[in-house]
Amino acid sequence: MTTLSPLAIVPFVSVDNMMRLVLSIGVETFLTELAGYIEEDFRRWPDFDKTPRVASHSVDGVIELMPTSDGTLYGFKYVNGHPKNMREGKQTVTAFGVLADVGSGYPMLLSEMTLLTALRTGATSAMAARRLAPKGASTMAIIGNGAQSEFQALAFRALLGIRHLRLYDIDPAATEKCRRNLSGLGFSITACRSGQEAVEGADVITTVTADKQYATILSDNMVGAGVHINAVGGDCPGKTELHRDILKRSSIFVEYAPQTRIEGEIQQLAADYPVTEFWQVLSGEAPGRRSASEVTLFDSVGFAIEDFSALRYVRDRLAGTSFYEELDLLADPDEPRDLYGMLLRAGAAVI
Repeated sequence: MTTLSPLAIVPFVSVDNMMRLVLSIGVETFLTELAGYIEEDFRRWPDFDKTPRVASHSVDGVIELMPTSDGTLYGFKYVNGHPKNMREGKQTVTAFGVLADVGSGYPMLLSEMTLLTALRTGATSAMAARRLAPKGASTMAIIGNGAQSEFQALAFRALLGIRHLRLYDIDPAATEKCRRNLSGLGFSITACRSGQEAVEGADVITTVTADKQYATILSDNMVGAGVHINAVGGDCPGKTELHRDILKRSSIFVEYAPQTRIEGEIQQLAADYPVTEFWQVLSGEAPGRRSASEVTLFDSVGFAIEDFSALRYVRDRLAGTSFYEELDLLADPDEPRDLYGMLLRAGAAVI
């Protein structure tokens, strides 16, 4: 039997172990700590390699790679978006990711990221809202009550103190699912019959729908002064949720403008329309919310640095736990140039 070198072993976090890790930490603590890692990396934004995600589009959906590096660590995520999957009993979004050492090129972590992406999306949304939402915000409308909705609600409670939820989905079963999952957790929850009803009295409006199309989830008359819009669902070319008139009267904040102009709500606007990258708010280069009456919009499509932060956080929290498997992923012969000799020796050991 071949003895494995420690260099050949890569920690692997399965879905089961990710759930165990999250539950051992606590969902809201996990979201809060993860938001801290994301904010830390946003504050050093210039240190990162940045590129729009590499996307392969088809009539059924999209498969994407999201890479970045800070010069010390390298991370990437594989992720898909297939809205039709729900009709087949499958997730519309699945993902996995890798964190690697830049110095050697060796992977340091392989992890599921379907669950982790939902957590990092909620954490990113709430992190931004701390500087963009109206002061004392307590009520959030969530339009689109699918897989992301509960994570958004819990992140906004953990980071902003949101207590009142107004839920709407075109599928009442999705709203009931969200209400049921969040019941008993201290929220006041109202299931609404329309998007118009959902936004009544809301300080924050989160749109997180799945259909891959130009849509008007929010029309201009639904958005009053002083509201913060957390637009999460528009995340690929040809898919939007907000009427263009809302954009024209909002202060717009994005993650990485070259990517958001391709995929986000601002694909509806001219290529030179002014927007603010959120890292500039954290660095003090640009203001966040400037007045109580201002309409702020976080046009969030998800960016690779957020996934990098999530992988970095998971790696740090794995220390001293059993929430991973040791995966024999790398060939590591005794003599680096003798890869074929390693194969021969393995054959001899079998005989």
